[in-house]
Amino acid sequence: MTSEREQPWLHQLEIAVHGNATFLSDRDGNVGAPGTGFFVDDRRVLSVLSLTCDARRPATVAASSSGGRTSILGVARHLGTPGPDPTVEIHRERILRFGGLVETITVRSRADSVVQGTIAVRLGGDGADLDAVKGGREAGDVIPVSLDGDTRMTWQDGRHRTTVTASHGSATVAPDGAGELGWEVVLEPGTQQSLNVVVEVTRTAATPFDADPGAHLLDWSALSVRAQDRRLDLTVAASFADLAGLALTDPESPQDVFAAAGTPWYLTLFGRDALWTARLALPFGTTLAEGTLRTLARRQGKVDSLQNAEEPGKILHEVRRSGFNGTSTTLRLPPIYFGTVDATPLWISLLHDAWRWGMPSPVVAELRPHLEGALGWMRRSVDTSQDGFLRYVDSTGSGLANQGWKDSGDAMRRRDGSIAQAPIALVETQAYAVEAALNAADLLEQVSGESGDELRTWAAELADRVRDHFWVSDSAGPYLAMALDGDGRPVDGVGSNMGHVLGTGTLTTEESRLVARRLADPDLLGAYGVGTLGRSNPAYNPIGYHTGSVWTHDTAICALGLARDGHTDASARVLRTLIEAASHFDFRLPELYGGDVGLGRPAPYPASCRPQAWSAASVAAVVSGVLGVEADVARRRLTLNPMRPGPFGKLSVSGLKVAGESCEVHLDADGNVTDLKAPSWLEVEILAPVAGTDLA
Repeated sequence: MTSEREQPWLHQLEIAVHGNATFLSDRDGNVGAPGTGFFVDDRRVLSVLSLTCDARRPATVAASSSGGRTSILGVARHLGTPGPDPTVEIHRERILRFGGLVETITVRSRADSVVQGTIAVRLGGDGADLDAVKGGREAGDVIPVSLDGDTRMTWQDGRHRTTVTASHGSATVAPDGAGELGWEVVLEPGTQQSLNVVVEVTRTAATPFDADPGAHLLDWSALSVRAQDRRLDLTVAASFADLAGLALTDPESPQDVFAAAGTPWYLTLFGRDALWTARLALPFGTTLAEGTLRTLARRQGKVDSLQNAEEPGKILHEVRRSGFNGTSTTLRLPPIYFGTVDATPLWISLLHDAWRWGMPSPVVAELRPHLEGALGWMRRSVDTSQDGFLRYVDSTGSGLANQGWKDSGDAMRRRDGSIAQAPIALVETQAYAVEAALNAADLLEQVSGESGDELRTWAAELADRVRDHFWVSDSAGPYLAMALDGDGRPVDGVGSNMGHVLGTGTLTTEESRLVARRLADPDLLGAYGVGTLGRSNPAYNPIGYHTGSVWTHDTAICALGLARDGHTDASARVLRTLIEAASHFDFRLPELYGGDVGLGRPAPYPASCRPQAWSAASVAAVVSGVLGVEADVARRRLTLNPMRPGPFGKLSVSGLKVAGESCEVHLDADGNVTDLKAPSWLEVEILAPVAGTDLA
């Protein structure tokens, strides 16, 4: 019971997702516990789903979920041959699809005599909104079911009509209004029988952001990773299945696909999340990037609005079907909210990187006005601020207090553990802006034939200001503060923020070495990833949202930055921590988790989204980081700089895509390229090994 309206925990649930639909069940496959249900368009259309055999729940042996599929193996211990071994199995295979799902229930006998029993499936929906479920509201009364024949039932919740059809059996209505399906099973030894239950959900009322599934627009069919360390293979397969499950299409342009942030709480468009997801996944195709860029460009800020933090040229933070009202906080967000300081420079860099990987130049030309708008917002924000930094502050009292990716109210910590006050200037946001300006300069020169000198000068001046204001020191030496507070003082807690600065062009070689050394120090880097806050900080909490937990995408971005700046040994160490962590989460990396909890394994963050888009995309960063792969289609060049030795042993990767054409790379355990397949027009450069950077 959640009498205090606590947010449901998700870490023990089976979760499947297919676009706008997500299914959360207990490990038995049933719905009824807090947080469980079948949600479509953020509305719970199924709040009750339970299966019994002769009025008993099957005993669950194993369960797994990936993408839009959940599989469960149970046994009917009261049936079959007497003895310690179960001989009657009950398999449940649930597959989400556009407009609903199909659940196949198969009863299989390995008994030595005839088995018979009654399977009963109970179904119903309460029509609860997702925000109410997240806020801990208990399931309401089911909406009364109407029968249509022996095997069909229907109910409506005001937004959807839900229809359940069984392949056979008989349907009845229980006294509380729920539907019940009955199925008599008689099995000879060694035989099986199946029942298909089809749930179809149709919209009866529309909202402005009713996005549909977009997996059909993504072609990752050629993607295959085979490593000596098979944990990498399993993580890649699970992650890309989840990415496909999270794909949505833009309601205003259904040919454009983007990744929803995560399920169940954020199954919608989040600017920062979608941009990082598409950017990390670029080595496997530009379709997701192109769709993300266009979807966000259509909603780029046009006016100044205090209420939703909109400004001309700004890229939004999130879109919901209705406003968000926190049940235990003062957070009140409108349906379209722009409260993010970093999505705009990240949009610019995704445009550049997608172009380098082969997104056609006409697309860049089409998005040129939006590029100019984004550059205008970024430069105005920096040039008109008091100290020349990109800052944020919530002026409404009901928006996000922190507007970088660490957006919880207690994320910005000083070395003494105290919380810094807004307006905040994040170190990684300044680095994103430097990188965006350099990338925009490259685009202007290569695509438009214009000079990028002014932007390069602007970027260099911002990098100099970072150099002058963000460096601090403690007993372990110099490092980058995570931010400047409202008074311009460094927020000097040791945090993972500094890892995002690597590889952006903001740092000198020596500065990069200092950041890499601090990032690889045990204060931040543990066995399962980079902590958001150093262990030495008084506020450190290994399962604190942004105060010591490990975020999958954060660790992956740090690893990529290390590799791009030449710290390959440290990068390989960080990448190995991610795959080690994945092995403890059924190879389905969650949004965040506790790394240093004294269990000899990582601990789930109980409310973490799973799957979550930029966490799933992080495995693409693992693969591309090991290969050291960079594309520059304008120059017809592909560069490989593999890690040596390979952190996962011998490795074969197929399904890399450059300008839409597939490439294949094979490495031996020492990191040497043993075979390579690439389009004939592409010049492939394999860089010679160099000594690892000394971090001592």
